[in-house]
Amino acid sequence: MVQTAKAKPPIWCPGCGDFGVLAAMKKAALEAGVPTHELVLVGGIGCSGSIHNFIEVNGIHALHGRLLAQAVGVKLANPNLTVVAAGGDGDGYAIGMGHFMHAFKKNASILYIVMNNETYGLTKGQASPTARIGFEGNVEAPFDSILTALSIPAHNFVARTFSGDPKTMTAVFVEALKFNRAHKGYAFVEALSPCVTYNDTYDEWRANVVDISKLPGYNPSDRITSFRLCLETMQSGKIPIGVMHRPSDDPVDPPSLELKLLGDSVGPVAADLDLTHNQAAYQKLLAGLS
Repeated sequence: MVQTAKAKPPIWCPGCGDFGVLAAMKKAALEAGVPTHELVLVGGIGCSGSIHNFIEVNGIHALHGRLLAQAVGVKLANPNLTVVAAGGDGDGYAIGMGHFMHAFKKNASILYIVMNNETYGLTKGQASPTARIGFEGNVEAPFDSILTALSIPAHNFVARTFSGDPKTMTAVFVEALKFNRAHKGYAFVEALSPCVTYNDTYDEWRANVVDISKLPGYNPSDRITSFRLCLETMQSGKIPIGVMHRPSDDPVDPPSLELKLLGDSVGPVAADLDLTHNQAAYQKLLAGLS
């Protein structure tokens, strides 16, 4: 008898911003019409990386910084699945930086959620790549994922949300999931998710987040405009959030990695491997090895 693993109670500290991400993901999957058996959640390493254990869907605990490679592999194996990769800023922007950068260019239709708390919460509060100067002795300027994402020209969906605004976070996740399920390409959402134990930024972030969709000239299909609005917002001491890039409806043929590689194919997971239909191909393959 096949047994299904049951979701476990979250192990996060009370008040952790990751609770908001988990709740928003559950609501968004329901609203986007994603069947439970078609949703795969690939978790990274760190507090946030355990998120797949707390929701009853297909889940994988990936290697440190390698969750995007595994998520893309799942999508190419079965393009009909809705694949979500979820991890933290340390996992994604440090050891996982190479995969982070290439994911935009590859443009597989997966959703990558990075829960950014500007610290390594699981290992007791060291400075992460997004930590500000002065935090735990950090002397390096913080990495900004949104400016980086906007600098890579591809048919991607790019956004930033805040756990202190779960309604907007859910709406952004819904849009990202629908983008993926339409095979339009890669969706990246950074979720500002405070660590209440080692870096409680709730009050500060709540007072400083600015939705760029409310700024004059906002045009999510124009990368240059979004980059300028984000940069100006940051220079004013505020934090830009919202949908930063939403591709125009202009046709891109084909936009996503799975369509480029597989076309209308069902993918390797559903390929016909029956000997009767494939004997000639198998014989040709064996002949080439002799």
